[in-house]
Amino acid sequence: TIWGNSLVSLTFHLFNLHGLIEHFQLDTMKLRRFLVMVQEDYHSQNPYHNAVHAADVTQAMHCYLQEPKLSQSLTPWDVLLSLIAAATHDLDHPGVNQPFLIKTNHYLATLYKNTSVLENHHWRSAVGLLRESGLFAHMSLENRQLMESQIGDLILATDISQQNEYLSMFRSHLDRGDLCLEDANHRHFILQMALKCADICNPCRTWELSKQWSEKVTEEFFHQGDIEKKYHLGVSPLCDRQTETIANIQIGFMTYLVEPLFAEWARFSNTRLSQTMLGHLGLNKASWQGQQREREQRAGAAAPRLLPQEGRPS
Repeated sequence: TIWGNSLVSLTFHLFNLHGLIEHFQLDTMKLRRFLVMVQEDYHSQNPYHNAVHAADVTQAMHCYLQEPKLSQSLTPWDVLLSLIAAATHDLDHPGVNQPFLIKTNHYLATLYKNTSVLENHHWRSAVGLLRESGLFAHMSLENRQLMESQIGDLILATDISQQNEYLSMFRSHLDRGDLCLEDANHRHFILQMALKCADICNPCRTWELSKQWSEKVTEEFFHQGDIEKKYHLGVSPLCDRQTETIANIQIGFMTYLVEPLFAEWARFSNTRLSQTMLGHLGLNKASWQGQQREREQRAGAAAPRLLPQEGRPS
């Protein structure tokens, strides 16, 4: 199916579209082999963190790279790093979150000292495939090392537990008006913010798409909760199918993570795309709130009503 091959097809197309194959003199066979390895290293059994999510994030990243404020300043190097980081940002995701890996004493948690465990693993996995593919073997060692390091900076920025640090830095830059996109470090920071947006942009898509992604991510959360119950580990927040609802999870996600990030992105790049995303976000949140209200009303209507004296000791 096209979904099964979406990451390879899309990313190869974008490399072509942005002129990266020609500019970096890439061997198309090696590029395709690298992308196939990337796609195969995603776990197709994960409801959410799979190669289709990676393709979705890569497509969003491409859209942000096209924004006028960014596109006129970006170098081919910036675009190359951005697309590779987007395509590999959740590579070999196990379908459970960092707290789960820490409390089960997983070897990855030990390896990365309980810090950005998944993001470090995604980055190191990406580096492994880059080296194995030989895609950039014709580049100098210095450039290859720089590429690996900068891809790491981009992927590590997607750690949701670091959201407040990145957001306050972004907000401070915007308040001071001191972002200079001629400065490579400033561009790199904006690309980190762009990848953060791309990673959690599902609520900014149309309701039909957004709802499907919400169902998939909730299914993955609940699957983790089922495992935690089975092994008496204590169920992680958002992972208990008996007490949580998709609507409740999504309203919280939108309110505390998505809205603040996209509000700042719209300050940086106040374009039609930004306004469209914020518009979808508002409508989708209202839809989930409507569902939540209906559910609460149904629960209220179904609850037995006691007469004033009923059930009281006489």
